[in-house]
Amino acid sequence: MSGLALIAAGGTGGHLFPGQALAAELVARGWTVHLATDTRVDNIADDFPAEQMHVIPSATISPSKPLQLLPGLITLMRGYFAAKALITKLGPDVVIGFGGYPTVPPILAASRMGIPSLIHDQNAIMGRANRFLAARVDAIGTAFPNVKLLDQALTAKVRPVGVPVRAAVLAARENVYNPPIEGGPIKLLVFGGSQGASIMREIVPEALSEMSEDIRHRLDVVQQARGEDITPVEVMYASSRIEAEVAPFFADMPQRIADAHIIISRSGASTVAERAVIGRPGVMVPLPGALDQDQLHNANALAEAGGGIVLDQTDFTPQRLRDELSVLIASPETLSEQAAAARAFGVTDAASRLADVVDEIAKRGSAA
Repeated sequence: MSGLALIAAGGTGGHLFPGQALAAELVARGWTVHLATDTRVDNIADDFPAEQMHVIPSATISPSKPLQLLPGLITLMRGYFAAKALITKLGPDVVIGFGGYPTVPPILAASRMGIPSLIHDQNAIMGRANRFLAARVDAIGTAFPNVKLLDQALTAKVRPVGVPVRAAVLAARENVYNPPIEGGPIKLLVFGGSQGASIMREIVPEALSEMSEDIRHRLDVVQQARGEDITPVEVMYASSRIEAEVAPFFADMPQRIADAHIIISRSGASTVAERAVIGRPGVMVPLPGALDQDQLHNANALAEAGGGIVLDQTDFTPQRLRDELSVLIASPETLSEQAAAARAFGVTDAASRLADVVDEIAKRGSAA
């Protein structure tokens, strides 16, 4: 089947990249795709294969911030009416949400208007927005067979498909992993999500500066950092005589992952999925303080499969990271084993599987 699909995804890489992968698969099948997102979207969506992008008002509702509850609800209500008007104008055959509160207005409007809809959750634990929407949609795509906090009464709707990854990630998978050889360069990739992470700036350069001189001279670091952090990070690496490339964004991140011997990163859903599909070892530092601890569950799932090491942020100190990296560098066999385990954990055909679900519910809606 082909038709018009409206994809709703928040304006960060964690939601947009899986949506982009599905969009590419749908376009290849003859669908027309439109994207509904929020105001955070920037160059991350440049490669999104949508005929048009539509910004819908949205807000995050957090129990820990009661003073923002009423303004947030008002913004979501505005988003609902904007989404309803957009759906009326476009007449989509199906609406697909990729989690986060920007998904709520379009999916809720589609549900109330009788438009077939589905959601996809990229994490090992279902997010709050998707939990709110789950009973209202026709199908639920999941990254894992058993997702925590998913109402068991909705099991019949669940389709375990994995996390859709972009074509660039699948292409990078073709790069065979080879651990660093004795005396050769050691390529490290450091990032904390699509917008970088200050904790990486605070910990990683100091940890690397404390490594032995022979290791430091072999290091070749690529690090994502916020704009205001770039100069301090560059200065720290230069003072330690460590080769480093520091930038706020890398458009070719899949290839950067493939080029790395070791990765140090957060553990958002897309980060874990792309690292797994490409098959690279390293250290994951889950973002603390999240209500549902989604990054912790994602990291643990990959680590339990043998695909990496998890460090709680309280344990993520320069000394601990230095020690962990020293052990990994001294054991090419361990790095190769982690890379192979990560690769085995990755799902390469998730976009196709999810597109099949889109076809399924769209045909069901057409028949109805």
